[in-house]
Amino acid sequence: MKGLLQRVRQARVEVAGEIVGAIDQGLLVLVGIEPQDNEASADKLLKRLLDYRVFTDADGRMNDSLRQVQGGLLLVSQFTLAADTRKGLRPGFSTAAPPAQAELLFNYLVSQAQALHAPVATGRFGADMQVHLVNDGPVTIMLET
Repeated sequence: MKGLLQRVRQARVEVAGEIVGAIDQGLLVLVGIEPQDNEASADKLLKRLLDYRVFTDADGRMNDSLRQVQGGLLLVSQFTLAADTRKGLRPGFSTAAPPAQAELLFNYLVSQAQALHAPVATGRFGADMQVHLVNDGPVTIMLET
């Protein structure tokens, strides 16, 4: 499972002009799910997202986690993170989990996140989404389980 995290001052997801998820300070995480991923992969990614130290402390160092700053978590499914880009000039998506598997795992990740942290917002699985964000830093990091 891949999570492309971006430290944000604010972020929102729109579907057909409607805001379906939004946060203020926190993490926007684009989530890519591959066929070998399972609930253990989701649990591991979530623990890292909540505890990864990417927020600045009083000394200006990245020492604080999402939990410590009590920031928002915006989870957005993005199958293109699992793209095979090794050859050619067009990505292949055979390395992404089938939609039914990916949706189940994404929903599991969201439910676990909501049980452990607040606020948690999401995009809409499988929808054509527009993601708006103010990247803080900028800080963008790929986590993989």
